[in-house]
Parts: sequence; structure tokens; C-alpha cells
Amino acid sequence: MQSTSGNSTLIIIPAWNEGASIEAVVKDLRSSLPDVDVLVVDDGSTDDTAAVAGAAGAKVVQLPYNLGVGGARRLGYVYARNYGYQIAVQFDADGQHQSSSIPALIAGLEEADLVIGARFAGAGEYRASGPRWWAMSLFSFVISRQARTRLTDTTSGLRVCNRDLIEYFARWYPVEYLADTIDTLVRVIKAGYTVRQVPVVMQPRIGGVPSTSPLKSVPYLVRAVFVLLLAYIRE
Repeated sequence: MQSTSGNSTLIIIPAWNEGASIEAVVKDLRSSLPDVDVLVVDDGSTDDTAAVAGAAGAKVVQLPYNLGVGGARRLGYVYARNYGYQIAVQFDADGQHQSSSIPALIAGLEEADLVIGARFAGAGEYRASGPRWWAMSLFSFVISRQARTRLTDTTSGLRVCNRDLIEYFARWYPVEYLADTIDTLVRVIKAGYTVRQVPVVMQPRIGGVPSTSPLKSVPYLVRAVFVLLLAYIRE
């Protein structure tokens, strides 16, 4: 099956109540990468996210209720599989990811099945601290050893994958928070796929409410360790 526009690359953007930022994100992608399709998966939003995204030039699919970012991404991969896309790009709706990073990530697929846009690999000034940094450091240490390559940002949501992994993620992609980044990495490495990273620069979110805060940092650390352990003991 061919893609609906003839393009081979699909950018998947999960969005929940991102009406304040989604227009700018979609318009930037359509302007910077006119030969790439943009799909916004509206994750049960109660605002005008879907309408704004469609008016800005994105393809839009809507979930009837909020599944979380993992569930929205899985629907995006099902769409990519069903319409024959060869490359899928995970991208955020809040404006922190930059469209200029995408060509280098796609180029990385020449030697990998999954390429991560890494915030802590020498580009930009993004910083994390406290329990979140401890968790990220633990993830990077453990998963880098398994992948046999240095991965500095294993929780990054900016990723690019090839057709084989589009098929894989369309069949299986975790809905749970954190599992959608950590569990997917552990699973694909266990399955024999190659993972690499490319340094990227992040920018401040355009609008909306951040999902992280100091009060959430300790529960984040506890949940993160649990998710990592679960990822390794699952068959």
C-alpha cells in the first residue's frame, strides 16, 4: 500500500490539549520539510488541537479518549504501517523539538534501525537535575552496555525508525508512561535491531503545561527504576 501522498516519511506527533503550540509546530514542519507528511494524533483533547492541526496542514486522527503518549504513538505507527511509509519520525507537539534536526536523524538510518535525537550529546544547553538526572544517567549506563554503543539520552522522544520497526511498533508499543521510551529501547535491542544517536538541540516549549515538575521528580525516579527492571525481565 502506498502512502496517501506518495511520500515515504511520516512525522508522528501525539498531542493532548496542545492547541496553543500545535499550529506553529505543524507549519514549521510543513515549511522546512515539504516532502514529508505530518500526522497529528489527537489524544482525546478537550481543546481545539485537532482543528488547529488540520488547518495548519497536518493529517489528523483522533482518539475518543486520552490513552497517553504511548497509545497515541502506537496509533501513529499503525497509520504508518497501513499507508506504506518507509520512515517514521517521533516528534513532540510542544515546540521543543526542532525540524532542522530531522534530516540528520534520517541520515542515521543508513547504519541503524532506530536513531535517537540526544539532548546530552554535545549540542545545545539542555540540562536536567535531581532524581530525573539520576534516572536518565542510570538508563543511559545500562542500555548503552546492552546496545554496545554510547547512548546519552534514552528517554528522548525525538526518534526516527525504518520500515522494519514501523511494523514492529504497530504490533507492539507500550502505553504506559516511561515504558514508551525505555521499554521500546530495551525491546528493540533485545530483538537485534541497531540503535544509534545524533546530537540535537532542544528549545523551550511554545505553550501548554509541562508534564514534569520538582514535586514529580522522586515518583519519576521510583517509576523509572521499576520500568527499567520490568523491561529486562519481560520476555
